[in-house]
Amino acid sequence: MKIKRELGMSDRPCIVRFPGTNYPAITLEPYQNLSEHLTVQNSPVLFGCRTGICGTCLVLVEGEIPPPSPEEKEVLEMLAPENPQARLACQIALTNDIEITLYREEL
Repeated sequence: MKIKRELGMSDRPCIVRFPGTNYPAITLEPYQNLSEHLTVQNSPVLFGCRTGICGTCLVLVEGEIPPPSPEEKEVLEMLAPENPQARLACQIALTNDIEITLYREEL
């Protein structure tokens, strides 16, 4: 339990919200496969490869989650340079409540 607290994790379910849309929030246990549930729950996020290389699921994330892996970071540097909120939804390790909005280049 001490390790979970130090990493900002808890035993409680995580809520994923989609502000600015009519999509309902979904509740998942920490570290569940986010991309699988977003597809099943009919979210506004689209997916392509699900391995973090196509960039189809590029989103902006509000909330505390672990940092991107080196591989995800490399893709993010190409698709959304200088945007610390940009993440690939298929690569997110869900550890807390978050809000997801679709990434738009004009932002």
